[in-house]
Amino acid sequence: MTEYKRIEITVGLFVFVGLAGMFYMALKLGEVGGLGTSGYHLTAVFDDVGGVRAGADVMIAGVVVGRVDDVHLNERDRAQISMRINDNIKITSDAIASIRTKGIIGDRFIRVGQGGDDVLLKDGDSIEETEPAINLEDLVSKYIFDGSGK
Repeated sequence: MTEYKRIEITVGLFVFVGLAGMFYMALKLGEVGGLGTSGYHLTAVFDDVGGVRAGADVMIAGVVVGRVDDVHLNERDRAQISMRINDNIKITSDAIASIRTKGIIGDRFIRVGQGGDDVLLKDGDSIEETEPAINLEDLVSKYIFDGSGK
């Protein structure tokens, strides 16, 4: 084999391994095709989700413990969020789910605050206590148009 052919094969293998690695990471990080879909499902109902979308993080103490699978209106015209929680994370039945923002104008995510109950939620259960998103525009307009700032 000539030196030129050996270089071509080495470069070709390098490119192939690089593309295969990028493809794997795209599937894994994007959770496409069923990869990374283990965990159990919980739901929570909110008055206002403030722009939370499927794929948003679910966090406990600032650590990502799951993802939002779906956001839709339920039969009572309230926002229902379905989320997938990692199997190794246990959430108590008296936990509180609230909508928060990363930074000042960042993405929305679900923050779960654990309670003190010994009973744990199971697949298909619902987090009963929820806090809706804080709408910054509503607060600003209330302050401006109220005049008193209260």
